[in-house]
Amino acid sequence: MRSRTLTLTAAAGAALLATAALPSYASGAARPASTREGSVSAADLLAKVTSCSQLSNGKYRTDDETSASVPVCGKNGAVFWKADMDVDCDGQRTSKCSEDTDPWYQDDTAFHQSNGKPLKADSLPYVVVPSSSSIWNYSGAGIKGGGVVAVIYNNKVEYAVVGDTGPTKIIGEASYATAKALGIDPDPETGGTGSGVTYILFKNSQVSPIESHSAAVSLGDQLAKQFIRNN
Repeated sequence: MRSRTLTLTAAAGAALLATAALPSYASGAARPASTREGSVSAADLLAKVTSCSQLSNGKYRTDDETSASVPVCGKNGAVFWKADMDVDCDGQRTSKCSEDTDPWYQDDTAFHQSNGKPLKADSLPYVVVPSSSSIWNYSGAGIKGGGVVAVIYNNKVEYAVVGDTGPTKIIGEASYATAKALGIDPDPETGGTGSGVTYILFKNSQVSPIESHSAAVSLGDQLAKQFIRNN
């Protein structure tokens, strides 16, 4: 795993806009890693991202010490990349995510819950996107805080939200809860996986409230079906 640099965060200036026709669900309890989310299979999603139409002006590194090899690719209604997964434990302090468990811990995330507090990395599946740079500007590509992400690993699909921003030259990071749900070691210092993770980010999507995982699954399933139809 990489020698992790500090995650860059920026305060969210305004409350996330509610997605039209999307009901708000109460945050669900953590689910076993074996639970399938949604009705679209990992194989069906992966079949649509076998080739890359590169959107980024360059490529990203997966770790500090690796060469830049990961492009951001475009599809109808989505962007995607294939990378590793480093574990982000930033946000609200918990027994699993704090200075005691993570030497790079920060007590904030770029995007916040509906009550203004940072996200909870150990209970909310979220993905970290690279901060905007000359390589790629996520917001210019229709990617928003609270946007839905299908994260695929080892034939499993986990729906997450865009929850934090990271270094400008590194890609491939998600929250403790995302890793755990996919059967990846969620330890922020020694866990994660070095390869084999696909991240599909659905353009112009937004979950409200951002902290509702069940809402992310509901919207994600709809968007995944649409993605399959349109690609």
